Amino acid sequence: MHPIYLIILSLLVFAARGRTDAVDPDNLSEEARIRVLDSLLRTKLARNRSYIEEILKLTDQSARRINNKVAQGIIKKLRTVYHNAVRPLEEAYGFQQMGHPTISDGELNAKPMILFLGPWSTGKSTMINYLVGMRGDKQLHTGAEPTTTDFTVVMHGKEQRSIEGIVLTADGSKPFAQLEKFGQNFLERFIGFELPHKLLEQVTFVDTPGIIENRKQQERGYPFNDVIQWYVDRADLIFVVFDPTKLDVGVELETLFRRLKGRESMIRLVLNKADSIQIHELMRVYGALFWNLAPLVNVTESPRIYVGSFWPEPYRVNTSLHLFMHEEVSLLHDINDAIENSIHNKVARLRQHAVNVRIHSLLVDKYLAVYTRLKSGASQSRRDAILQDIVESPNKYHIYTNLLHEVNVSKYDVPPPDKYKEFFSQQSLALFKPLTSYCGMFGGCAMANLEKAISKDLPALLSSIIYEKKPISKPDTVKESVCTKKDGSCTKDKMGYFAQPSTENVRHKMEAPKYVETKKKPNINPKFHKDNYKRGV
Repeated sequence: MHPIYLIILSLLVFAARGRTDAVDPDNLSEEARIRVLDSLLRTKLARNRSYIEEILKLTDQSARRINNKVAQGIIKKLRTVYHNAVRPLEEAYGFQQMGHPTISDGELNAKPMILFLGPWSTGKSTMINYLVGMRGDKQLHTGAEPTTTDFTVVMHGKEQRSIEGIVLTADGSKPFAQLEKFGQNFLERFIGFELPHKLLEQVTFVDTPGIIENRKQQERGYPFNDVIQWYVDRADLIFVVFDPTKLDVGVELETLFRRLKGRESMIRLVLNKADSIQIHELMRVYGALFWNLAPLVNVTESPRIYVGSFWPEPYRVNTSLHLFMHEEVSLLHDINDAIENSIHNKVARLRQHAVNVRIHSLLVDKYLAVYTRLKSGASQSRRDAILQDIVESPNKYHIYTNLLHEVNVSKYDVPPPDKYKEFFSQQSLALFKPLTSYCGMFGGCAMANLEKAISKDLPALLSSIIYEKKPISKPDTVKESVCTKKDGSCTKDKMGYFAQPSTENVRHKMEAPKYVETKKKPNINPKFHKDNYKRGV
């Protein structure tokens, strides 16, 4: 055992000499000494949270890159663009029947949402407690057994309180009104938790029930996968949390990753409780996690995997503290980026929504044009037969081919014909009006307004985002220690983000992440390079 550990252990035991249960370190084995030291340190020490507030810029909101006043102005313009340019065609052609509900003002005003998914008892609730500093009776309930059975939204409020799901969905100022469609059984499993915390002024956390592979979906009493999809579509960042003992991939986890398809850039994997195993075991677990998830995440570049122990207790002794510290700092920077980029994401999502509305409106208009041309002079029974044939065989009438001839229509954004068979089975094609009928003398054509919003108005909003030109302080923190010089000057101890105990393995000096500049290409003599090429070097 390292001598410094013996010194600390002796000091701690010496402090407890007055107790009858004090232990003499000389009579303990090395393994027992490590256990005693770990237990004593964990009861006497707690992690310093100052680096969390600094990275997430909670102490100085002015350090945010985007001016808050400008951000509110952009959201206001987003509402105007949506209601004036997107919503008219969205309602005229029943776009919500394609599985794309209308966007509420609550969603446009909502803070960025960070979603936590994963198997049961992997530390999802504990991570949220750690980030917002909730401990004791005020924290989300945690435990070794499956404890989270509800969808819990942790958000900002003037005082700490719980809100029932039925109240949340009835509040139009919040982005949860559409969750009513999942039924009363779900609303009984949906709860809000308000807390006066600076971080929650910038972001909203969503805790989800853990995945249990031996439970059938029908036993939940509500469409669990559809609810997950609703949150995934609106999340700015998605953490899928695992721990070293729960790496198995079952049917429910596979279904979850299918719901995440198309959102790979938002996914971050977290291997939590990493200090509960030794470093050689951690390497095997890390490899096993990659191996199990590789078939589920079908992308060229795998998602980022964070390794650490995300809770307020100190790291265990004899673990990879330096690695865990760097991983936690990187994860916090990811959360900060989600907050910083939330306005960009709102504009980009509304523009993509507008593009989908445009394609849907053009496609319905193509169907309608063919039907109008063929129904002329036909009897009612013949018209019904023509209508059915157009819906069943759109390629026979070159509807999709003609759509792709339109400007700025990508074949990858066009829904398949089968979706429109279902769509027209719910509302008849004959009930729709052509696009030319949505033109006014003063308001212009609805399609022209929508195309202007896509090509000019929304891109202009992105370019109008103003960044504050304030210097961002370095994330290093310098803490003064006891004065040691006779002239009164004090030495400074640069401890980085973490205030760890003064042992060799526990205390590490850590500097803030630095950007690495790309090295310049070496100067190569062209003549020498040419001669070597000729010689075959």
